[in-house]
Amino acid sequence: MYKIISKEMLNSTVEKMVVEAPFIAKKCGAGQFLMVMVEEDGERIPLTIADYDRDKQTVTIIYQIVGYSTKLLSQKQAGDFIFAVSGPMGKKVHIEERAKRVLGIAGGVGAAPIFPQLRELKDSGVSVDLVLGARNKDYIILDEDFAKITENRYICTDDGSMGTKGFVTDKLKELVANREKYDYVIAIGPLPMMRAIVNITKEMGIKTYVSLNPIMIDGTGMCGGCRLTYDGETRFACVDGPDFDGFKVDFDELMARSNMYKATEEAHMCKLGGNHE
Repeated sequence: MYKIISKEMLNSTVEKMVVEAPFIAKKCGAGQFLMVMVEEDGERIPLTIADYDRDKQTVTIIYQIVGYSTKLLSQKQAGDFIFAVSGPMGKKVHIEERAKRVLGIAGGVGAAPIFPQLRELKDSGVSVDLVLGARNKDYIILDEDFAKITENRYICTDDGSMGTKGFVTDKLKELVANREKYDYVIAIGPLPMMRAIVNITKEMGIKTYVSLNPIMIDGTGMCGGCRLTYDGETRFACVDGPDFDGFKVDFDELMARSNMYKATEEAHMCKLGGNHE
């Protein structure tokens, strides 16, 4: 059992939770994730490690309330317990030794997994810029935290309610057009966003890393649910990633697989909110 130390609502659909997990906090690093079981008879869901404190022996998760398990997790409060937390899973982020300047691009809750990566770059002496995008100002998260670790921060919202009106890809094109130089880009967000970014950076020859979170069941590579085609070969996001060279990812196949259960999910009537007979 893992005790919830604190819980905070970042907006109407996204929550931040600090969990007591001494052994995970001791070993984890930027880029890694957890497999969480809210209740004993529940499913295992992958959640990114958004932060960690080795002294306080805690890890922080940020999740969007979109399905059964995240709704169940959302019902928990500080002082309650989560049944099981396994990790750290996946590989720690790799920082290229010669990198001097890096651009991070995050869409929506992609801000959560990119934060520890950019902070580690900053701590390593790398200059960090960030393009942060969301539907509107209410969905921009961690902005104050990013302000402490970035040299330049650009905010884009679909409706123009905060920062510049438009998409993160528009800002990327603008930065490239203005001859901004980056050793590489880290892009984390929805698959269509990451694919669009890779299409731009590939033309410009700017190496780009993406963080992938396809369907996962066990998080150890045994189930094969998170497989993807990478440089023409099969890889597993849970053990070979979640970070990959975006130029080598088959996004078309990955997006097709991510939509496999879309019709089933849309037709399903969730009974979590009450008794539907």
